[in-house]
Amino acid sequence: MSDRSPYSQRLPSDAQRDHLMVQVAKLYFDLDRTQSQIAEDLGLTRWQVGKLLTEARAEGVVRIEITPRASRKTSLEVSLQQRFFLRDAIVVPMGGITDPALLIESVGQAAARFLAAMNPKPALLGVSWGRTMAAVARALPQGWNTGGHIVLVNGNTALHATTSRNAAVAEAFAQTAGGQATLLPVPAIVGKASTRQALEEDPILARVLALAEAAPVVCFGMGGLSQQSVLMSSGYLAQDDISRLRNLGAVGDILGRFVNENGQIVDMALDGRTVGLPLDRLPHKACSIGVVAGADKHRIALAALRARYVSVLVTDEATALNILDEAP
Repeated sequence: MSDRSPYSQRLPSDAQRDHLMVQVAKLYFDLDRTQSQIAEDLGLTRWQVGKLLTEARAEGVVRIEITPRASRKTSLEVSLQQRFFLRDAIVVPMGGITDPALLIESVGQAAARFLAAMNPKPALLGVSWGRTMAAVARALPQGWNTGGHIVLVNGNTALHATTSRNAAVAEAFAQTAGGQATLLPVPAIVGKASTRQALEEDPILARVLALAEAAPVVCFGMGGLSQQSVLMSSGYLAQDDISRLRNLGAVGDILGRFVNENGQIVDMALDGRTVGLPLDRLPHKACSIGVVAGADKHRIALAALRARYVSVLVTDEATALNILDEAP
């Protein structure tokens, strides 16, 4: 790889360097990748990969097993990567904590560290919205992606007014990056498929959706099938809708689209009224980062992995264990 390549950047320092050190060590020691393969996967040079491996051994990050200084469950991470052919996995140990708010905040912080450590940084990043993504946005450090362009990949205009900032994710990402945000200022779900089609054919909205399609990296949360769903609190769905979707085999939603345990759409009519990036685009992204935490998200997390919607998973320990127990 030429030294003029945009990937041949100086290695970061501190926490970002620690993250890269752990990532390189897992790929080399546990997943048997060559240094050349690691360099290509992570956008580094072979010299940088070798330097990180040397530092990992010298600083005690690599002994008999990988022991990152950040709180991580690397044995579970490797198992997830091997089972589902993931590019990376980040598992946050929670010590038996089950409080949903604490789980979301902790996993959101881990996802923010991953984004801040990406090398090179994505010039165009697609994001979804919701509680989990709002937690990621809160944890991003200032200047994490200077000049980055953030695009919202699904509709988010709420029908019910709330005090929450869960819908303002793209703006928050762009603010900390010092970049710009392109929004999709339409409802997540509309009343008729013809309305969705008309919206997506509008030249202005079509440009936004084209950006979502073009984004090489997408970061998104997942919704469980419960009354805590942000689609319910935002006014898109009622309790009867949740019951009906459950009867159809739904285990939750990704980008507002409800799927079964294998990641297949359960209600084509509802999906036809849903505005935003289709799920079948996710496996073709260079990097699709799924951020998920909590017992009500166990089934949707596994569904996303089975359908290959996720190439990088950021989750809590209990969710990781459940996934590995349930996956054949």
